[in-house]
Amino acid sequence: MTPFEDTLTQEAPTILVTTLDGYDRAVPVAAVDALRAAVRGSVCLPDEAGYDEARTLWNAMIDRHPAVVVRCRGAADVARAVDFCREHGLLLAVRGGGHNIAGRAVCEGGVLIDLSLMRSVRVDPAARRAVVEPGCLLSDVDRETHAHGLAVPTGINSTTGIAGLTLGGGFGWLTRKHGLTVDSLTAAEVVTADGTIRRVSATENPDLFWALRGGGGNFGIVTAFEFALHGLEPQVTAGLVVFPMDRAREIMKTYRVSIADGPDDLTVWAVLRKAPPLPFLPEETHGTDVLILVVCHVGPLEDADAAIAPVLALPGAIGTAVGPQSFTDWQMAFDASGGPGARNYWKTHDFLTLPDAAMEAVFNYADRLPTDECEVFFGHVGGQSSRVAADATAFPQRRPHYVMNVHARWQDRADDARCIAWARGLFNATAPFAAGTAYINFMPEDEGGRTDTAYGANMERLARIKAEVDPGNLFRVNQNIRPRATPMPAE
Repeated sequence: MTPFEDTLTQEAPTILVTTLDGYDRAVPVAAVDALRAAVRGSVCLPDEAGYDEARTLWNAMIDRHPAVVVRCRGAADVARAVDFCREHGLLLAVRGGGHNIAGRAVCEGGVLIDLSLMRSVRVDPAARRAVVEPGCLLSDVDRETHAHGLAVPTGINSTTGIAGLTLGGGFGWLTRKHGLTVDSLTAAEVVTADGTIRRVSATENPDLFWALRGGGGNFGIVTAFEFALHGLEPQVTAGLVVFPMDRAREIMKTYRVSIADGPDDLTVWAVLRKAPPLPFLPEETHGTDVLILVVCHVGPLEDADAAIAPVLALPGAIGTAVGPQSFTDWQMAFDASGGPGARNYWKTHDFLTLPDAAMEAVFNYADRLPTDECEVFFGHVGGQSSRVAADATAFPQRRPHYVMNVHARWQDRADDARCIAWARGLFNATAPFAAGTAYINFMPEDEGGRTDTAYGANMERLARIKAEVDPGNLFRVNQNIRPRATPMPAE
């Protein structure tokens, strides 16, 4: 055999990549190199620069190793990455901010389409519009919009990614006044499973636009969000009122009856946890069980005192820190307690009311928090967000309701079992009182089977749109909506 004949018999080099069906496929290195040459961004393999940065997420429990990472710089890069995955039948995951509790921004052995380098925010203050790329964190959006006295209603941690927050619905301090994040979404640019870059709005691909507003990452990869902006006061009045746990039952009764559903400018949420070492709390209370009412008034400062007065009048507080501050600062107030690097597991329910029996179940578990970082959070979602029809967007729960987030958080892997068991126990104990829907951004990885009920009456339409735009379920590493065509009527 001549040297030339020997080269003809050598197999082309390949890398193993997980397929949509869960098998390993030998993908030619030449195909990966062709993708590398076709994108403005970069393609990273294990041990190459950018690989670990892209795959590392907020939740330290997630430690997955994709076979290929595509770090995109624009919609064209995303389209080429989608084409690559579809043509080779490869499993793909999509990362925006990487903050999602379930960790579905990264898949094991497949292809990671990383959007975290796409962080442009373009504000048109005259039109009150902002175009936001999917790698942006809330801090990026806040910084650019607040410079013009404007805002998008988003979440409560500045380190959260705008893409995942928006696609799941999005609620926070401005929700009562201006609605959910999806209610301010006016248009989007999205790459669908066929690799097409589409514009969607109320008049362009309206079904797909409807589905994106709450349907998660099931329908494509959004490469640009267009938001309507809202005026924002230069300062808000916000802060904490802290009560000892022996006052919690009485305070929560008053909260649910007369405080939670206050004026639209005012948001009051409740948190059960160990008292952090805050300077306005007596040192002897640090680490004790407390109830914290978190208040934020986003209207004129001169109206804040009257609006917040019912909260401040509640007896028995051990510490109060409420006052004017910039909204940007308030958006960062909880970043330190919810930053990256810890192990996290969440469970969530929606409640239309908080009956005594449900709260007793909550207090039972709040009395035995497994670590000082664990907490039970109740966010009341109402106001403007509840004045939108339930079928106007994919987000299903438009009645005024409470979102409960059982937030287990810890540092040591050895605490995994007991922290997860605590969260699941509280979730199960309160399930009989829940509404059935759920905020998908708070659902952990092991709740994939809950997606159908989480979307309630909107699920049938979501499944039909999924069948139209992603019949092969290419976008499945998410709280997955399986494609289901509308059944034929019986003859």
